[in-house]
Amino acid sequence: MDWELVPLEGVGPLSFGMRIAEVAAVLPGMTELRRFQADPSFRETRGVEFGTGRAEPAVYAYFIGGRLFCVAVDAVHGPQVTLWGRELTACVPADLERFLLHAHGCEVLDVSYGPRGNPGVNGLGLVVRVQEVVSGVVTRPVMVGRAWADRCTDDWEGAIPECEWVGRLWTPPGKPGSWPPPGLDTHWGSWQPPF
Repeated sequence: MDWELVPLEGVGPLSFGMRIAEVAAVLPGMTELRRFQADPSFRETRGVEFGTGRAEPAVYAYFIGGRLFCVAVDAVHGPQVTLWGRELTACVPADLERFLLHAHGCEVLDVSYGPRGNPGVNGLGLVVRVQEVVSGVVTRPVMVGRAWADRCTDDWEGAIPECEWVGRLWTPPGKPGSWPPPGLDTHWGSWQPPF
């Protein structure tokens, strides 16, 4: 399945601002697997995990006030998201980073890095995360709508839910790292990351 990112508006059949039932209706072949609290600090931020019939997570949709504001795609089972013909899902991180930095150098994009090292483009509402797979580490796009794009690459102040920042960090090849690091006292209280 291929989805085109329409920056700040939507991705594939999803449009930012949709309600949960509308999202479910436009994801043929996927079912709702579960709902969860997506952020320890903002209880109203809800996540819905959609997957294939084999209960394999493919798409994570995030809602505030019942409206879609953020979408993340699983690198293994999710759709291939493209931007201007360039694949964003399941890519070698260094290759996609070169693409972004080349576009930055040509003044097409304004690439920035968040405190945890993830590259993204606030003007597109796009952050690129990494996901561990059997063969190594590949890219996983996280996208937000226009109203939430300001500082979206900033994992401390942006709107992307905390659960999307947990896990493998964007680090140079051969240098593992994850958030939170072992032994760190988080501000999460009783909240636990859903995945």
